[in-house]
Amino acid sequence: MSQRISYLVVLLGAILWGTTGTAQTFMPQTIHPLAVGASRLAVGGFSLLIILLILRKINFRNWPWKSTVYAAISMAVFQYLFFSSVRLTGVAIGTVVTIGSAPVFSGIIEWLLVKRRPTGVWLMATALAIIGCALLFLNKEGIVVNPIGVAMSLGAGLLFAFYTLVNKDILAKVDTVPAVAVIFSMSAMMLLPFLFLFETEGLLTGRGISVVLYLGIATTSIAYILFSAGLKRIPSSSAVTLSLAEPLTAAVLSVLVVGEQLNMTSWMGVALLLGGILVLTLGGRKNNRQRA
Repeated sequence: MSQRISYLVVLLGAILWGTTGTAQTFMPQTIHPLAVGASRLAVGGFSLLIILLILRKINFRNWPWKSTVYAAISMAVFQYLFFSSVRLTGVAIGTVVTIGSAPVFSGIIEWLLVKRRPTGVWLMATALAIIGCALLFLNKEGIVVNPIGVAMSLGAGLLFAFYTLVNKDILAKVDTVPAVAVIFSMSAMMLLPFLFLFETEGLLTGRGISVVLYLGIATTSIAYILFSAGLKRIPSSSAVTLSLAEPLTAAVLSVLVVGEQLNMTSWMGVALLLGGILVLTLGGRKNNRQRA
């Protein structure tokens, strides 16, 4: 896979993540968000793992178990911290702090552990995207700055950045689809108890099952396979910055599908987010060619 395609594949995965919120609007509102998170990971992880086992397309010999456990724990705890932060401090602050902090944490972790210094293109693109994300969400009503909620959001951002770096190490040793299947199956097992702790009324209705299947297959299995496939060829910090296409997609779909309206500030945020993604996709590829 070429460098150009790698950036686009990661971007496509992030766009699929961005459909999650819109899809959840079709689900009965009685279901707790964390129960939805556990269900989607179970569908996404277990379905892939079962198919691979039946087809005998997975080999556990010399599997990087240590890194896999780190990645699975990171993704499971990420779900808990993110959904808890949203409950404490609202969707706007929870989303901005989590998604906005992840690229910064990723750049710092990559600099400290991999000794890869952030490029000027990455810094510019990340700054544009984070400011755009803030403008997109922070003008909404119902903003509550809860210190514990903000701390949980920062923890979620850190864990997503750590997951991305560890996942890159796993992908150097095993294929993309088996890696996603094992990581998310392990994460799902860690989160299954939440299905018994939180409200799940409506989950087993036709609409609930349909939405969970979409979330599990499209926004988990396919999205993370695309993200991981592209991650093999680009820096983890760039992949995390590209994941900011998620709120951009969510904002556009909220207008086109849900019928929400964005004010001028939100549209400025959309423009900056899109600008940051374009700068990284075009400029980052050029920088990688020069280093090569």
